Amino acid sequence: MRFMKNIRGVIFDVDGVLLDSLEIWTDLGARYLVSIGRVPEEGLADTLFSMSMEQGAEYLKEHYDLTETAETIREGLQEMLRAFYCDEVRAKPDAEKLLRAIRDAGIRITAATSSPRDLIGRALERNGLLGYIERIFTNSEIGKSKHFPDIYDAAAAYMGTMPEETLVFEDSLYALKTAAAAGYRTAGVADCQGEPDQAGLAEAADLYITELGEAAL
Repeated sequence: MRFMKNIRGVIFDVDGVLLDSLEIWTDLGARYLVSIGRVPEEGLADTLFSMSMEQGAEYLKEHYDLTETAETIREGLQEMLRAFYCDEVRAKPDAEKLLRAIRDAGIRITAATSSPRDLIGRALERNGLLGYIERIFTNSEIGKSKHFPDIYDAAAAYMGTMPEETLVFEDSLYALKTAAAAGYRTAGVADCQGEPDQAGLAEAADLYITELGEAAL
């Protein structure tokens, strides 16, 4: 892992990086609307893509003039996610191999996710990945989305690492740019159901990875 030179800590995004879970996020909002008899607009998935669960629930309520409270909408979305994360989602190929290689190199590992903690924790545990991660940070607990670097700063502070010695794995271009602008080293991870601008992701990242196994070498 030559790219790990001078790296003391790693922060992993989870969906689309460690877990093959982006499929559910591309149509979750539409699934919810259909379940209550509403017709989702084209492009809804793109609108919701960078939002936290709370932000997405607020958007659905306001944009579709729903009578349900934002909290009720959030609970409905979470229920749909729960079954997927608890019973279906699989780890990305070679995710454990990469995590093991990083841990064995003496580098600390945390995770930064926009998804609910309980679902992410269960999915990582079921796939044998949770034991490699010291702590999971979530945008809802931090109080800001990945348009802001706060979640990366919190993870780095926990590990006791400076941004320039911390590598952030992200599959979303906007999140990777946020980390890079805050001084973090970045690794862009390709996912066929994720970031549409793969060329932009590759250009913006210090390292571009199409398969996690490549980074474990």
